[in-house]
Amino acid sequence: MKRFLSLLAALTTVLAVAAFAFALAPAQTAQSDSFTLMEFNIMHGAPRPYAGAGAADAIRGVAAGGLPWVLTAANGELKGSGHLEIRVKGLVFDPNAPGVIAAGRAGDNPVPNFVAIVSCQTVVNGLAAVVNVTSPAFPATTGLATDGGGNASFEGNLSLPSPCLAPIVFVGPNSGTWFAVTGH
Repeated sequence: MKRFLSLLAALTTVLAVAAFAFALAPAQTAQSDSFTLMEFNIMHGAPRPYAGAGAADAIRGVAAGGLPWVLTAANGELKGSGHLEIRVKGLVFDPNAPGVIAAGRAGDNPVPNFVAIVSCQTVVNGLAAVVNVTSPAFPATTGLATDGGGNASFEGNLSLPSPCLAPIVFVGPNSGTWFAVTGH
């Protein structure tokens, strides 16, 4: 009987360990390249009051550009591995914004390179934190949207934190400024 109870205890331990390992398996594969962390087919240009507000109206530490921006289209995909594909079309100064019109920049993109910023809620040293990861600069067409200005695309790998919760993708001129953001 003693031997039977020892065997039963050992079998219970093995089953518990196997069940625990099985429960962890989906979390490990969630970071593989085949896992889509997010897909999007819309972004929103930087509107007032965000544009020009600086740190006061920043989203996760990323401030909107100085003047309002609009875009014609955007889409992209972010994999759990950090592989990012993004395309924007017609990302230009808002042609209907008074400040843009006064500056003579209506419908124009004067910026020759954009970056993508992926913002993740994560855990750092046991505390909730925001980590922003920036892509290398990629070329954007300059000029009026009606002439093809504001078009750009990027495909590459970023080193995302793990976990990357509630990701947001921005497009802007540098790691601290956005012209377009995922969402509607």
